[in-house]
Amino acid sequence: MTYAPSTKPAMFFIGVTTGKSSINKVFPRWAEHLGLGDCELRGMDFPLHAEPARYREAVDFIKSDPLTRGALVTTHKIDLCAPCRDQFEDLEPLSAAMGELSSIYKRDGKLHGRAADPWTVGLSLDAFLPGNHWAKTGAQALILGAGGSAMALAWHLSKAEHGANRPARIHVANRSTPRLDHLRELHGSWTSGVPLETHHVPRPELADAILPMLPPGSLVVNATGLGKDAPGSPLTDAAVFPERGLAWEFNYRGDLVFLDQAKAQEKSRNLHVEDGWVYFLHGWTRVISDVFAVEIPTRGPVFDELSRIAASTR
Repeated sequence: MTYAPSTKPAMFFIGVTTGKSSINKVFPRWAEHLGLGDCELRGMDFPLHAEPARYREAVDFIKSDPLTRGALVTTHKIDLCAPCRDQFEDLEPLSAAMGELSSIYKRDGKLHGRAADPWTVGLSLDAFLPGNHWAKTGAQALILGAGGSAMALAWHLSKAEHGANRPARIHVANRSTPRLDHLRELHGSWTSGVPLETHHVPRPELADAILPMLPPGSLVVNATGLGKDAPGSPLTDAAVFPERGLAWEFNYRGDLVFLDQAKAQEKSRNLHVEDGWVYFLHGWTRVISDVFAVEIPTRGPVFDELSRIAASTR
């Protein structure tokens, strides 16, 4: 593909349907509030699991175009990282180990890549998870999907620094096996002490069957992209969420079937149901901070104002 050179400082958004994202309305207002000057956000849309050559072309353009400052990567975090590693002068060790990246930026003529999700997913979870939840309840976590965001959440939940406040077990379910194999290998290198159980679920009813294994208070996460990047849900309407559990939909836009399924049981199962809006805020502000080399707090008055600005466009 041929990309037109940027005519002003630009940040790219690499996704599937970037034109539908709220960030297109939010970014200009954030840029003004943060004092980023006359800059723009540009989208790059790729189909799911695009050809490696297309990702290399995109990274090469970002690297060589003088006014392009960097990019946020969503959906394609693993598929882009694999064929493009050699195009980065500096790939963060955690990103290299996980084989995924979500933030591309430049410093002193060098192209940098890092996995921002391990931090943004933690910030987003902490925004709604009750204090000391895992230690109090003995609950488990089920992550539906095994892409970059799912790996990041598994890593965050496993971190030894959380001490006893970690899930009793982490389940990860995915429709294909290679990413499950990769995650098991990664988990072994973390030596976290939190058991990981992977499940091959080529059909949604197989994912339904995992839910009865979960004790009350457990977390169920849709990290598949279904509902936004592709239609549907990783569960069927017959799935029964754990009592007093937490249901987290990583997406905030689209036909969010998983979110609707959880809301339908919100009262009967005493669920806390969360969409991906706060995750959207943290994900974008962390990468904007990288791309434009500007300090953006993760909490406090500045973050609250950025949240208010974004909410006004929702």
